[in-house]
Amino acid sequence: MRLVIFTEPQQGAGYDDLLRVARLAEEAGYDGFFRSDHYLAMGGDGLPGPTDAWVTLAGLAVQTSRIRLGTLVTSATFRLPGPLAISVAQVDAMSGGRVELGLGGGWFEAEHTGYGIPFPPLGERFDRLEEQLEIVTGLWTTPLGETYSFDGKHYQLLDSPALPKPVQSPRPPIIVGGAGKKRTPALAARYADEFNTPFAKIEDVAGMFDRVREASARIGRTTPPAFSAAAVLCVGRDDAEVARRAAAIGREVEEMRGNGGIVGTPDQVVDTLGRYAEAGATRMYLQALDLSDLDHLELVASAVAPQLS
Repeated sequence: MRLVIFTEPQQGAGYDDLLRVARLAEEAGYDGFFRSDHYLAMGGDGLPGPTDAWVTLAGLAVQTSRIRLGTLVTSATFRLPGPLAISVAQVDAMSGGRVELGLGGGWFEAEHTGYGIPFPPLGERFDRLEEQLEIVTGLWTTPLGETYSFDGKHYQLLDSPALPKPVQSPRPPIIVGGAGKKRTPALAARYADEFNTPFAKIEDVAGMFDRVREASARIGRTTPPAFSAAAVLCVGRDDAEVARRAAAIGREVEEMRGNGGIVGTPDQVVDTLGRYAEAGATRMYLQALDLSDLDHLELVASAVAPQLS
């Protein structure tokens, strides 16, 4: 089981905060540092204000050396697919080939209206996501010296030079996630290297993975995407420390446990991670909400991770 630190900077974190956490993640042996792609806090004032996901990752690309870097997930409503492919390829080069692109349809309407971003209906957002996945992967995998064209309902490209190419070959990994029962599994089966279940109850995770396996089989994909899950993190050396960390993020211990959280003492969370592994997850995104509590992440690295190897 590979462990990734997953952050929500829109809740209140500047670049320096993210750099401290990313460097700790690297030093402590985590597999990666990922961040959300949001422009508005979901509760609280969000000070000092939002940071752009790909600007952040560009900075981290040159200030770290080993960990994987990516988004969970970039919203297709925020960006045009051509410039997105350029940005991610550039950050991949800056990192020496350590970038992953999580891409989703977008869901948080308030951040769109707050920053003047169009927010189409759900069906159109899925349509745009599908076209973006096709375009981004198409641009990256077009052979050097050839051009790429695409004629879709929402995006059209004509004779693009399809440059720059990312460092990773044939392209950076693509992550698709969500709880949808039809279109999400179909998109994951067609485009994704990894399918992620975000904040689902553990008993529901295996069924979500199965839908992606079935969608993969329908299109003749013999090896489905890798499977992962995201869950809130709240670990303590004893019950009192667990309760203190839960209070610091405004959550209840039992509520988090009931929703698939990685919650409890180290031995308890090893058991919880084992249940995710039994469901098919090979990677866990640990949502760290209190970025000032670096001891929390060090505890997981020292007392949980060694039991997973």
